[in-house]
Amino acid sequence: MNRRPAEPPPRGARSRRTRSASRLRGWARHHRAMCLDSARRLIRRPVGSLLTMLAIAIALVLPAALWLTLDSARLLDAELEESATLTVYLEPRVEDAQAARIDEALAAHEGVTRTRLITAAEGMAEFQQALGLADALGRLEENPLPASVVVTPVDPTPEAVRVLAERLEAVAGVEEVRLDLAWIERLRHLAELGRRVALALAVLFGLGVLLVVGNTIRLSVESRRQEIEVVTLIGATHAFVRRPFIYSGAWYGLGGGLLAWGLLTLGSGWLAAPVSALAASYGASFSLPRLGGSGSAMLLVCSTLLGWLGAWIAVSRHLAEVRPR
Repeated sequence: MNRRPAEPPPRGARSRRTRSASRLRGWARHHRAMCLDSARRLIRRPVGSLLTMLAIAIALVLPAALWLTLDSARLLDAELEESATLTVYLEPRVEDAQAARIDEALAAHEGVTRTRLITAAEGMAEFQQALGLADALGRLEENPLPASVVVTPVDPTPEAVRVLAERLEAVAGVEEVRLDLAWIERLRHLAELGRRVALALAVLFGLGVLLVVGNTIRLSVESRRQEIEVVTLIGATHAFVRRPFIYSGAWYGLGGGLLAWGLLTLGSGWLAAPVSALAASYGASFSLPRLGGSGSAMLLVCSTLLGWLGAWIAVSRHLAEVRPR
């Protein structure tokens, strides 16, 4: 019995896979070579490269510092919102037992986190202690202060607090509900203004980074014009020619981000002691915010991407003007 020999696999599919793998390895090798070559070119010109990175760092420091300031203001905003309360004044004829029942009714109300009952006697004691007029107020025949309940809302936003105040005023035995939302609204307006200013500065200085990197890469393209014309004549694509300059832009951006991180760290350490002393003089504790791990990573990623984008725009624009002679 004759056996047929096994048929070899089609050469076309194997050769296509081999060519694809070879192209992929060549593409990766070229990227690695261009990345290292662009880094070596920057190291060979340390002064010029450092000046470019320093210009990028200065453009990044101001929006990053403002972002840190807004982050600390956001934490302060959260603490102030937690302290936002409503004062519910009960009717003067309400006695302590009835005031306790009203306090329980308010605590069970939807939208209320907790309550604190202040009886008329406790209110007078606090009033005397605050004003230092214990002797004069002690001669009063009757206590003119009503009992009150301090209510902490679940949602401290001005709109929700107003709605809650209207509902609490309808409770039997409640005479008046007072709330001071002016400081919360002012703080929110300042925070919104700060966010818009930070966004405008980030966009403005981001454009500055693009211009710095773009101008530097443009000069590099002009200095290597003859080399570009030669490789274009032998069939190099624009992506091939563009690759080393894009890596140079990314290195500029990364170096600028590292310098900006260093400036922010040094500035924070330099100002930490005076800020802590100033806060302590007001009986508070405050420390300057720091970038941390996530903030540092975001700063470096954004600076690298800005450098890459600036280089890509500059090279794409000037490659169209480079023609082989």
